[in-house]
Amino acid sequence: PDEFIVLLPSLASPEDCAVVAGKILNTLTAPISISGHDLHTSASIGIAVYPKDGGDVETLLKNSDTAMYHAKEEGRGSYRFFAAESNAAAAERLMLGNSLHRATERNEMSMHYQPLVSIADGQVIATEALLRWNHPKLGFVSPVKFIPIAEDSGQILPLGEWVFREVCKQIANWRGQGFLLPRVAINISPRQFRQKHLAQTFAGIIKETAVDPTWISLEITESSMMGNPTTAISTLEEFKEMGIELSLDDFGTGYSSLSNLKRFPIDKLKIDRSFIRDLAKDSDDAAMVTAIIAMAHRLGIQVVAEGVETDAQLAFLRAYGCDEYQGYYFSKPMPAAELVGHLIAYKSTPPISSV
Repeated sequence: PDEFIVLLPSLASPEDCAVVAGKILNTLTAPISISGHDLHTSASIGIAVYPKDGGDVETLLKNSDTAMYHAKEEGRGSYRFFAAESNAAAAERLMLGNSLHRATERNEMSMHYQPLVSIADGQVIATEALLRWNHPKLGFVSPVKFIPIAEDSGQILPLGEWVFREVCKQIANWRGQGFLLPRVAINISPRQFRQKHLAQTFAGIIKETAVDPTWISLEITESSMMGNPTTAISTLEEFKEMGIELSLDDFGTGYSSLSNLKRFPIDKLKIDRSFIRDLAKDSDDAAMVTAIIAMAHRLGIQVVAEGVETDAQLAFLRAYGCDEYQGYYFSKPMPAAELVGHLIAYKSTPPISSV
């Protein structure tokens, strides 16, 4: 047969089909050597997505076949979705993936910072570093779009190392100016966290930039650690030995068990913004948040609430003993220079002291 069917269950998004299709096409373009002769092959791929493009096997097959013939009409060696909007999304994903390769070289990437505030006294006690991409044609591209692409393609590894180095350089710069934020938090992606010798790589950058590890906090998601908890704990302990603070990010959206949570050597839990959004009017969210705060405190772990935007949210968190918060209620993420001016204006800069 010259036609084959590939089933892709449990995809995160329909556009992920394009990643698989691209890999199939790349594999088939490689020459096949037979009896000293190189044979070249190509393929055309049609994609239909359940349930949008069909609710049964027969309809899905018919629509994927239609999409395949559209791909053939465009010159072979390509893929097409049955739905036009899916084709547009896949094309955008491909374009962004290609653009990501040289984004740092072209100075399109930058770091913004959002303060973490003590609920007890209103002082800024840390700031979270957030990656921003200003594309030359598209303008600012949401991290929700480009981070998954970087993660899937493996580009998150050099990009994550670039982020860590840039933040360390910024910390050193702030310290040189006498602006002494206690800590800066850096997000670690799941693929980056699974990278071998990550702690040694970070230790080298810390030494290179002359930054004290205690000025750094790493934020790791639940899902990053659950694939292999034993290995994850070992990596976390390496960071702890260096003096780096550890936060478990987006808590409540993953699938970690309480037994594993007890084993992880973490300092903070960050309650996901989805639980904070309707905190003042949703009894289930309120019960979840109060339970997380109580549980974490029993384990000796501090709690940070993400996405705080209203007086009512902050009042609830204060009443139930939450330690810190971040969100638009205090400040949006901003460039480093703007952050300094903002904190001075709010008189929230930590006291200047010698290091």
